[in-house]
Formats: sequence, C-alpha cells, structure tokens
Amino acid sequence: MSEQRDVMEYDVVVVGAGPAGLACAIRLKQLQTDLNICILEKGSSVGAHALSGAVMEPAALDALLPEWRNNRPAICVEAQRDEFSLLTRTRAVRLPTPPQMNNHGNFILSLGQLTAWMATQAEALGIDVFAGFAAAAPLFGEDGAVAGVRIGDMGVIKDGTPGPNFAPGPDIRARLTVLAEGCRGSVSKTLISHYDLAADCSPQTYGLGLKELWQLPAGRTNPGFIQHSVGWPLDTRTYGGSFLYHLDDYRVYVGFVVGLDYEDPGFKPFEAFQQFKNHPAVRPLLEGGEIVSAGARTIAAGGWQALPKLEMPGAILVGDAGGTLNVPKIKGIHQAIRSGVAAAEHFDTAGSSSGFDARWRASAGGAELRRVRNIKPGFKHGLWLGLANAALETVTAGRLPWTLQHRANHSTLKKVGDYAAPERHWTTRELPPRDRLASVFFATTAHDENQPAHLHVADTSICATRCRQEYGNPCQNFCPANVYEMVDDGAGGLRLQINAANCVHCKACDIKDPYGIITWVPPEGGSGPNYQGL
Repeated sequence: MSEQRDVMEYDVVVVGAGPAGLACAIRLKQLQTDLNICILEKGSSVGAHALSGAVMEPAALDALLPEWRNNRPAICVEAQRDEFSLLTRTRAVRLPTPPQMNNHGNFILSLGQLTAWMATQAEALGIDVFAGFAAAAPLFGEDGAVAGVRIGDMGVIKDGTPGPNFAPGPDIRARLTVLAEGCRGSVSKTLISHYDLAADCSPQTYGLGLKELWQLPAGRTNPGFIQHSVGWPLDTRTYGGSFLYHLDDYRVYVGFVVGLDYEDPGFKPFEAFQQFKNHPAVRPLLEGGEIVSAGARTIAAGGWQALPKLEMPGAILVGDAGGTLNVPKIKGIHQAIRSGVAAAEHFDTAGSSSGFDARWRASAGGAELRRVRNIKPGFKHGLWLGLANAALETVTAGRLPWTLQHRANHSTLKKVGDYAAPERHWTTRELPPRDRLASVFFATTAHDENQPAHLHVADTSICATRCRQEYGNPCQNFCPANVYEMVDDGAGGLRLQINAANCVHCKACDIKDPYGIITWVPPEGGSGPNYQGL
C-alpha cells in the first residue's frame, strides 16, 4: 500500500472520546486556550461505542463542567434508593447494602449521551473532534518517544489490498498522546507491551458486562431505584452480579457482569444473563416490555495493584485504558474524568508525560483505588470468602498490611477433563432476545463485510485440534455476539469461522482465549455498534 500519507500536527492528540479523553482535552483547553488539540473516536459518532452501567458520582463532572446539570442527557435520573440481594434459583434474599454501593447523590445516566454532550463542549472550546477515525498504531520519534498515532486506512478490501475507494490513514503527530481508548485499547495494549509498563504490577483482571435498555408498560418502574444482586445463575466460584437501574418514562437498564477469571470452559455469559432476566424476582418487571438497545463491553477490574505505569515518553494512559475503575463501587465515570483532568493539569505544569504516574497514584482517585484494593481479588476464593474479605477490607478502610493479587484471565480456564461443571439448571428463556444474533440486532452493529476481519487468530489449526480437545472451543461460549463458530471444513473435520460483522467490540476474546492467540484490532473507522441510550 502507498506510504504517501498526510501528516497533521497538533500539540495534543487524544485517542478515544470517552469521559477520560474528553475531560482531559477540555481541561487542557481551559488551562491553555492556545493549545491545538484533537480527539479521535473510532465510533461512527461520539457515544456510539460508549457503554457503562451507568451510575455516576457527579463531583468530578461538577468541577470540570458545572453547567452540565442544566443540560442533562435525555437519560439522567437522580438515585433514590438502593437494594442489594443474594439470588437463589427461586428467591431474592435482601442483604445489607455495602457502603461502597450507597448511591445517595448520584445519577443514573446514559454514558453515550453524556459523552456526546461533552464532545459539543469540547468543540465549543475549539477542540477538533474526529468521529469515525480509528487510531491503528502508535508513531515514534527518533528518540524512541511516542510521537502520535496513525489512523487506520480506509477502503481496504477483504484480502488486505487497496480497494477502489482506498485512502491511506493520515499520521497525527503531537507533543503529547493521551490514550483514552477504554478497556483493552489496541494502541494502549501495544504501548504497554512496548515500554513494559506492566512489569511491576499484578496481571490485569477483567469483567464482561452485558446491558439492555427496556421500555416497560406504564407503572412498572420506580425512577431512581438501584438494584444489585449476586448469586444465581452464577456458581459460587464465578465472580459477578447483576443490576436493574430504574429510569423515567417507564424504562429500565438491565445488566449483568461476569468476571473473566471464571474457570468453567463451558460457561456462557450471554446465556447466564438471559437466565437472570427469567428469575422469579426479575421476570415480572420485564414481561410485556420491549428491548430498545443492547450491547456488551469488557471492563478493567484489577484496580490499584493492576495499574500499569501510566506514563511513557510522549504519552499518558487515562481512564479505563489504565484501569482506574472502582469495582466495589461499580463506578468508573468519575474516576475516568478525574484521571483525564489530572493528566491535563500535569501536562500544563510539567510540559511532558514524566511524573504523571506518581501524580495519579497520590491523587484522590489513586487513594480511592488503594482503599478497596483487596476486595475484588478476594473473590477468587469463592463468593462466601469473597464477601467476608470485602467486609474486612471495608471495616479496616483498606489499611490491611497486605495486597492480594489477581490471576491473568486467559490462564484461569480449566481443561474440560479437569473440571466438573456445576449443574446450571438452565430453564426455558421466554423473554427476548432468544439468541445472540437477536441481541446483535439491538446493538445495531455495522461492518462492511468486504473489509478484512479485525479479529486476528495467529494459528487457526489450534482451534480444530488442541483447543477443541483441551477446552471445547470456549470462544464459542464467551463471545456474546456469535463471532466465533466451529463449522464443517468439508473434509470430515472442523474449522474456525469468524463472523466479524457481528462483533460489538467487547474484546472478551482478546482477553479470555486460553492460548492468547486472538488479537482484536480496530476495523475501519466508523464500524461497530451504534448504541442508542446505553
């Protein structure tokens, strides 16, 4: 392909128009009005790929953009009441609400709508926001420092050659590159490896979140009511839980999160989510309703001990790209905004990326993560010990003299012959969607089927041999969008078929594959889900 590329020069390039990247760009422009800043967003529009629970602590946004309360997103409901339950197969047992999950003063909102509004504020300040442009690779200067990013080529056809509408992606060069791609960002992943930024931390651990927006019959919801649960349909060795966030206009967010450190090679997160919706305590709320939108996304759940070094020559990691989410609170938006603002203020004073890692760890956001550092890893010993450990960590305010570590998620699956799967008691699922493809429809995902697959499998022969024998091809189970299928190869065997057009960019495959041979890379800019109200 032609290497004749346009070059655009900026003071700062921000990769990702999520809350961290937008907050960083906005705060920089507030501090230095003459800075030339651009934001790159791989989705077709800002917010198209944004998915979070989402309950937001407002203080960080109040400080950055206090006028937001007068221009709230269409979905934005003040939290009113919390409920925390343990689900069995037939019952919901009320438990005391953990203090970290007290949502008084918080807001249930649409992250997609919030980021779209923040993007308009950024543009009003003179920041260039480019949606539909995916950063494909980092650029380096002669000194080895990050010098910007290269935008992915457009118009490449399935065999990897330029099509009739081919256009090489431009190079965006900048003094500072801010990586705000969210969880498992592809450029972030490359640079974390290149600079060995995770050498001194615990392996990152992840969760897979699935979420739906429902429109219900009149009178069903209690706006501001926040319900969380643990337990069924998960076994006690599998970390995770559910949420129901009651909105206005008889709408509700329904969600389910599974820790990707689970052991069962046959476990199916999407099917478990559907089981949850058919629980006797949940189904009456949803019956007769309609799904408006649905999606899935991984979250970086490792917290304090899994933070990589957040700086490198010429670049900074912010938000979920660095792992700033607070899992016990089930909140990441305020932490993302905090880290973006901290990065901006650091660059304003230091003029470089050097020293940002120490600044973040010493900040209120870093201290918040350190206080709860032992809660999530405690659950690797099971639900009951995990809850007991969480109570101890809470009572001691994180002052215990030890720090528990995580396991790399690709290493936790047991082999089929070494694992006795618990009885899941799957029941008939009568609520929609009936299957994964129906859920993909509600994500309104779109990829040009003539573009190259953006899911790279290093050695597909493993899929039909070792992986089938040892793990039963778990990619068919953990992917929520039916991307991976083992199909007849026409010669009496099986081969891997990748349905890349179904992909909702959750990136679970890049994380959970036990051989580490699946790599998610950005497809052509503008491809992927187009979430509505999530």
